[in-house]
Amino acid sequence: MTVTGEWVALGSLFAAAFGAATILPFQSEIVFVALQLRDAASPLLLVIVASIGNVLGAVVNYVLGRGAERLQGRRWFPASPAQLARARDWYARWGVWTLLLSWAPLGDAFTVVAGVMRTPLWLFVALVTLAKTGRYAVLAWATVATAGGGAA
Repeated sequence: MTVTGEWVALGSLFAAAFGAATILPFQSEIVFVALQLRDAASPLLLVIVASIGNVLGAVVNYVLGRGAERLQGRRWFPASPAQLARARDWYARWGVWTLLLSWAPLGDAFTVVAGVMRTPLWLFVALVTLAKTGRYAVLAWATVATAGGGAA
């Protein structure tokens, strides 16, 4: 693959990973595995780029959560006061450690709630980075183990 092709591939992966961490309907795993099977870049570079994109997308959710309270009560606001209260109660019970599940299908909600709950940004980024990087590392390993995609 050419240098330009590698940059396009990595840019596409970054965009897919970023979008997948927000409320947009993206599936970064499909792009990740396809690029790994094509040997578009080393698995380590794919993990790094996907993780950065996914964490930055989660930071967008966090920022949205931080601003959510001032938008409450508007007709178009996506959560009722009761739903926000339940989310606060749930987060108060389980705490910041739920961010270790931010890679899971409903993990994006945890990142929004973390913003609403005013989790310190440094702690948010540390836990989300650990979770999301771990997910992509496991995905890279599984791709090598099952399909022989790229060097591990």
